[in-house]
Amino acid sequence: MDKEKSTESSDGFGNLGLDPRLVATLGEMGYEEPTPIQREAIGPLLEGRDVIGQAATGTGKTAAFALPMLQRIADSGKDRAQPSGLILVPTRELAMQVAEVMHKYGHKLKITVIPIYGGHSFGQQQRMLERGVDVVVATPGRAVDHIRRQTLDLSGISILALDEADEMLDMGFAEDLETILSETPAERQTVFFSATLPPRIAGMAKRHLKNPVRIQIAREAATKGTAPKVRQTAYIIPRGRKLEVLGRILDLEDPPSTLVFCRTRTEVDDLTERLSAHGYRAQALHGGITQEQRTRVIKRLREGAIDLVVATDVAARGLDIEQLALVVNYDVPATPDSYVHRIGRVGRAGREGVAITLADPRESRLLKQFEKQTRGKIEIAQVPTIADLRAKRLELTRVALRESILAGDLDHYRVAVESLAQEHDLMDIALAAVKLAHQAAGGDKDGEEDEEREAKPQPREAREAREERGRGPKGQMARVYVGAGRSAGIRPQDLVGAIAGQSGIAGNQIGAIEIADRFSVVELPEELMNTVLQAMRKSLIKGKNVVVRRFVEN
Repeated sequence: MDKEKSTESSDGFGNLGLDPRLVATLGEMGYEEPTPIQREAIGPLLEGRDVIGQAATGTGKTAAFALPMLQRIADSGKDRAQPSGLILVPTRELAMQVAEVMHKYGHKLKITVIPIYGGHSFGQQQRMLERGVDVVVATPGRAVDHIRRQTLDLSGISILALDEADEMLDMGFAEDLETILSETPAERQTVFFSATLPPRIAGMAKRHLKNPVRIQIAREAATKGTAPKVRQTAYIIPRGRKLEVLGRILDLEDPPSTLVFCRTRTEVDDLTERLSAHGYRAQALHGGITQEQRTRVIKRLREGAIDLVVATDVAARGLDIEQLALVVNYDVPATPDSYVHRIGRVGRAGREGVAITLADPRESRLLKQFEKQTRGKIEIAQVPTIADLRAKRLELTRVALRESILAGDLDHYRVAVESLAQEHDLMDIALAAVKLAHQAAGGDKDGEEDEEREAKPQPREAREAREERGRGPKGQMARVYVGAGRSAGIRPQDLVGAIAGQSGIAGNQIGAIEIADRFSVVELPEELMNTVLQAMRKSLIKGKNVVVRRFVEN
């Protein structure tokens, strides 16, 4: 297995010119091979070139600019009296995410990274900056605040990266970005990464970048007639709810076998363990297992000895399971081509299947690209409720009873029915029989609520009970009405960014989001409702004042 890992590293990140310590860290984190944007961008960035990169969210942009930045700062040997690297991002949530992953990447290089953003103690951020730091990850507004109060010194910045540059402009940060860029040394290396490249980005790049390398990841055109025969669905949810929603999907779809995709082997192992703890028969498939183990996993899936396989893209290549009915993108694919390859696992030889993608609000725009590539519609669905699961189980009971009636051979039970008919109505007898059959198949017991089941329910019931209680005693959810919707150009990421940025709550605490033409509804934990309403009273969403209040069902 060690030999296999070494081979993967040399064929993957190892041949991009990265420091061996970074390559080793990536291997430990479970990254198997670079994404297209990483392959194209890392080399020029290590050479010190300015870069404009166009790539969608979820394609590995962070590592594409973070790894070269960390390596160049480590090689410079500069002290950290002032930061050497600055990364600008649109939201506090992204600032925390980027800082966390930069810290993990740079651990062996002893590079220090801190995030600074609104909603967090200014004084605490000031003290962290005074102690010295190599890389600052900041939202534009808070960065400008620190610059004006002279608590952030940008005179030592040698590398500046703008991540999600188009979103920062959409959120009204153009003036702040110009202020920050003007405060950094003219001889710095500058990187713009963006999902789109509108004229405003091009104009800014022309003013601030020097002879930049332009990178746009080409996409393979879909071949006519090759799009898989698959029902495509997506759920737009915070990452923190993915495991809960995956469990409900598996229960509702009830497929004979399932393939779940994650980005890295570490995530594969973690999700496999968590699913197993929830009562599913799950096994992992990634580049860190031997060929013998891989063969055994596939054999067990084909024989029905396990319910599902959790895999990376690399490990799933060439996988063809005849009875595979469901593919779940637990992590959104890096490219449209990868999406087609994934869902093609259930769309071969004219077979029909289901492909479900779990996307957080910032990744929702990728779905349009996937639709173009597959030439098919991706339905944006609501998360299945407990009522949906009950209805599904009752339908399965009805189907089973119908099949039993059609099969005949029921005379053996006639005497019991005739005896009961002397005391009870035939309809009552039938209802009682359906109830017993439904309970025997794992259905509801005496109309109990799932969260009030006995301590040791059946595995599937146990999963539902845990899901309903998973948020703990403070997990009651409520909904917020926002007086702007599709007609105002509102997207899920706009709502998440505004609510999280203004109220200071974490993005993964925001639940389901529904966007209508003239309004939107956002799900939140009840205990955060007053905090959010208070923070949003005088806040803007996409530059406009909108009504924000508790949503009341009619």
